[in-house]
Amino acid sequence: MTIRVGTRGSALALAQAGHIADRLAEAADEEVVLVPISSEGDIDSSSLSVIGGRGVFAGALREALLAGRCDVLVHSLKDLPTVPAEGLVVAAVPERADARDVLCARDGATLDTLPAGARVGTGSPRRIAQLRRRRPDLEIVDLRGNVDTRLLRAKTGDLDAVVLSLAGLERLGRADEVTEYLDLDAWPTAAGQGALAIEVREADAAHLRPPFPEPGPVGRALRGLSDATSEHCIAAERDVLRGLDAGCTAPIGVSARIIDGELALHAVVYAPSGEANVEHRATAPFDSDDLSTLQDAAAALARETVTALLDDGAADLAPVGAA
Repeated sequence: MTIRVGTRGSALALAQAGHIADRLAEAADEEVVLVPISSEGDIDSSSLSVIGGRGVFAGALREALLAGRCDVLVHSLKDLPTVPAEGLVVAAVPERADARDVLCARDGATLDTLPAGARVGTGSPRRIAQLRRRRPDLEIVDLRGNVDTRLLRAKTGDLDAVVLSLAGLERLGRADEVTEYLDLDAWPTAAGQGALAIEVREADAAHLRPPFPEPGPVGRALRGLSDATSEHCIAAERDVLRGLDAGCTAPIGVSARIIDGELALHAVVYAPSGEANVEHRATAPFDSDDLSTLQDAAAALARETVTALLDDGAADLAPVGAA
């Protein structure tokens, strides 16, 4: 059997999918090929604040999987809607890469050393709000396009800096472009940032549920691919988005990490202007020898965080309720 891996056609998406394809081929001892698919987000160059939150990067891929044009999808998890697609299952979440945002600026500049009025590019409403809150004197430029195009504009074009995902730069071998790493404690990122999601048809994930039948070729390929700690941390982040009824491009930063043996969840809802925000931090212990306790802690912290954010006025700041 040839396992067909559906992916967006950008250089980053192909690099991510290629890495997963190699692991699938090794696990299943089957031929694995990539199937590039154009998504709405790749075709429509409008701002993400206009087209985002509607599965613009995932919809076309999911249609291809349901139609049988591919057998497996590789998503950037931060682009995946929190509402499951009927007939499909996220069957694996590999170990997460570094979730931080980074600044890539001319002349080695950082956010603090960029001159007043410097032009900083990003297409993310969350990053826009964070930049405005940190440096209201900067000019924020809405930015779409692949990573190489964005970096080039910051090096030789009309921008002084861009904000990007460190994981994406590392996967493309471009981490040497970073001039500042933005710490998650002060700069939480998108739910699921740095992680990949492997999605399949329900029939190919039957081995994950009782009575746990012997998996077919796709199921065999998925064995050993998932990282439970990453999966549960990201579930907490996505449960916050789901609880707030917020789209994946809402100005919300959320980070779940294991710190000193506890699950730590930090979420911030920003006003789009950056002038205000509400945030909540919470921790919960778990038994490292029983990761079901981490799953329970993640769900409990997410519920607590959603309640606290809404009680503190999150709905008055951000467009929650727009998933």
